[in-house]
Amino acid sequence: MNNPLWRPSEARLAAANLTEFTQGISDTGALPAGADYHALHRWTLAHPEAFWSAVWDYGEIIASERGNVVLQEGDRLPGARWFPQARLNFAENLLRRRDDHPALVGLLENGSRREISYAELYREVASLAAKLRSLGVQPGDRVAGFMPNIPETVIAMLATASIGALWSSCSPDFGINGVMDRFGQIAPKVLFAADGYFYNGKTCDSLARVAEIAEQIDSIEAAVVVPLVSPTPDISGIREAVAYPDFLDRSATDLAFEQLPFDHPLYIMYSSGTTGVPKCIVHGAGGTLVQHIKEHRLLVDLKPDDVFFYFTTCGWMMWNWLVSGLATGATLVLFDGSPFAGKGRVLLDAIDSEGISVFGTSARFIAALEKAGHKPMHSHRLERLRAILSTGSPLSHESFRYIYRDFKEDVCLSSISGGTDILSCFVGGCPTLPVYIGEIQAPGLGMAVEIWDDEGHPLQGEKGELVCTAPFPCCPVGFWNDPDGSKFHSAYFDTWPNVWAHGDYGEITEHGGVIIHGRSDAVLNPGGVRIGTAEIYRQVERVPEVLESVVIGQQWRDDVRVVLFVTLREGVTLSADLQARIRQSIRENTTPRHVPAVIVAVADIPRTLSGKIVELAVRNVVHDQPVKNTDALANPEALELFRNLPQLQA
Repeated sequence: MNNPLWRPSEARLAAANLTEFTQGISDTGALPAGADYHALHRWTLAHPEAFWSAVWDYGEIIASERGNVVLQEGDRLPGARWFPQARLNFAENLLRRRDDHPALVGLLENGSRREISYAELYREVASLAAKLRSLGVQPGDRVAGFMPNIPETVIAMLATASIGALWSSCSPDFGINGVMDRFGQIAPKVLFAADGYFYNGKTCDSLARVAEIAEQIDSIEAAVVVPLVSPTPDISGIREAVAYPDFLDRSATDLAFEQLPFDHPLYIMYSSGTTGVPKCIVHGAGGTLVQHIKEHRLLVDLKPDDVFFYFTTCGWMMWNWLVSGLATGATLVLFDGSPFAGKGRVLLDAIDSEGISVFGTSARFIAALEKAGHKPMHSHRLERLRAILSTGSPLSHESFRYIYRDFKEDVCLSSISGGTDILSCFVGGCPTLPVYIGEIQAPGLGMAVEIWDDEGHPLQGEKGELVCTAPFPCCPVGFWNDPDGSKFHSAYFDTWPNVWAHGDYGEITEHGGVIIHGRSDAVLNPGGVRIGTAEIYRQVERVPEVLESVVIGQQWRDDVRVVLFVTLREGVTLSADLQARIRQSIRENTTPRHVPAVIVAVADIPRTLSGKIVELAVRNVVHDQPVKNTDALANPEALELFRNLPQLQA
């Protein structure tokens, strides 16, 4: 029997924002008193206009105009228009709090710490926005950030958004080709960049790449360099360069917020780019705001006295998601550096030193903590910690057990899943529901998530394609440089008209939760049976000698065979006994078809810069096919480990 690992106490239920929100809906007569989350979710789908209007009110969204229309063309996906009469500004909603409460705490791997209050944040944004306006930056212009995760990045984004210009960022560990593949498509007027960053005990210089970016992108009229690794970096070799302290207009003390349509573009995000030039995904200000407020306040239970952390770089959508926590008035902790610094304790130490109450990370980090033998329950106080969020890849059963056994017993472990495509989540946590091992707690409110078979029939308890069958406000505005919308349509709507096909392979459980088994395009198909890669990873992670793994399907004798690659602990070899134990773990807990035909030990596994395993790139190398954009990888040299392996030859 699958008993829950955790249930919220009566006190937590009573104090939850979601309980208050649900009671408000019940008070209107729309829901019976005491309605649970699943009843509320069904109501949000049946009455989308009433629901999103209620989110607007509960989130206290600031707007010069709201209008009386919530949804136009509500039968179209894409094409539905939310709050078409509204005029608002994204940055104004994130800067509503202007007192001395801490807004940002910036931590660096080298031990540096900076704290900025909400009042100081407002003044900094005002100074920067005034200078951007003096340069002629207008609504619709693009501003780019080649930046580490530091307060200046947040300030630059907010200043950009206050004007109605579009913000786009990538982290400074991108190579020049990766940067050009992104920023080269959008022609930014201003570039923000730091002189370098700290990572894994090293000081990394960025100035040579900043100079090359400014030289290659003619549209850049100012390259603003933030001193981080040096107090006075030499920027003389950078075209249109100016030091950040000299760029600010300190005479500006007030901030003008451009009032713009609900779907006015806010962010340009990028697909991973491992199968070609990255797609430039344009997200609207209003949809991003209302979705993030819903997720933060109702599904994370974020409150103004919370300290909110997510380990992320500025090249991952979780940075944008984290920054929206300012709309709740919480304190955000920004960390830049290796999450495994300080003998793997740097982030655990920050939970205690900063009083972090909501801690976000990746499934990979949680698994690595366990493999390294960390037991935070015994080494740290974790007094304020009440929620752990995990994304980036499916969270294994072992990691669920690890959290409650060795991390903290009374914590809501929320595995969440969505993506850059929607800048948010389709499925995720819920503070009023129990946590079951291996399951994401529930579909997000207002998100019509279903699992379909290949013919478009809904499935319950069976594996299939994750789809969204009704419009939602955070649907992207479209792709950049896609005037007729054809590229955008083909990315999500070609499979089933008017239905978003997300590209995840999953199932809905008996509890109403969701399990993600991997990306659809990475699904294995031996003998015509579809297998999600996460099903195999889940079992391999149980083997203590294995640090990480990647699995692919190799074309083999008119069929597909499962090939598993593993990285092993130092001093461990892939013996016949170890291979047998790996296969046994997979066979006993899945099916014989899941068992790999071949297991190969490799020294490293290629990942994107946001830490995701690139199964498709490995598969292409094994089949002697090109990998189109290796600059999107953190460790592209690892791909060579998979080329012409004798174990995979006939």
